[in-house]
Amino acid sequence: MSEVRGAKAGYHHGDLRNALVEAASELARGGGPEAVVLREAARRVGVSPTAAYRHFANQADLLRAVKDEGQRRLADSMEAVLAETAPPAGGDPAEAAKARLMALGLGYVRFAVTEPGMYRTAFCRVGTDREKWTDEGGAAQAGPGDARSFLLLVEAIDAIDAAGAMRPGARTGAEFAAWSSAHGLAMLILDGPLHDVPPPQRDVIVDRALTTILDGLTR
Repeated sequence: MSEVRGAKAGYHHGDLRNALVEAASELARGGGPEAVVLREAARRVGVSPTAAYRHFANQADLLRAVKDEGQRRLADSMEAVLAETAPPAGGDPAEAAKARLMALGLGYVRFAVTEPGMYRTAFCRVGTDREKWTDEGGAAQAGPGDARSFLLLVEAIDAIDAAGAMRPGARTGAEFAAWSSAHGLAMLILDGPLHDVPPPQRDVIVDRALTTILDGLTR
């Protein structure tokens, strides 16, 4: 999509901000965070840069909004795979909790593979921004889309622990170990030696890596 529904007809009155985020997200899809340029987003929507600056203080402000959108889409991908693979109700809670973590990991890597530009944007640094965390290690004051993917992971690991399937002593920091492993795998596929692996072999690698993460946490 090279334009947002044909210039000025592409947004409803009062919805210019969302149209600009949509246009900027398309730029990110094609070229990552470096491609998010406020003037180009305004051109695609069919308004002047001056009009765009009424909604975004600067280019970093627009990039921050696209980053939030990338995080939302990442969480959506994780939830979509979770819905696709949900086990039938009434089964073993421990096995259901393990399957949930596997599904979330698959949705995480799938988003990176299918939307590399938005994935990179979802984790880009914007200016001097840094994530804020509680003493317990959870997201405290994240942006609108920043926390959901992480909270899905925490909930899945908590469910494994509650079902009695966690290895003794493995719960502390488990979300960071799992997150780091899945993120590292995604980056190896995007920018590393796994980039040119054919999809069937890549799927086997992803499944094996996620299974290894799960096996390291559970009994």
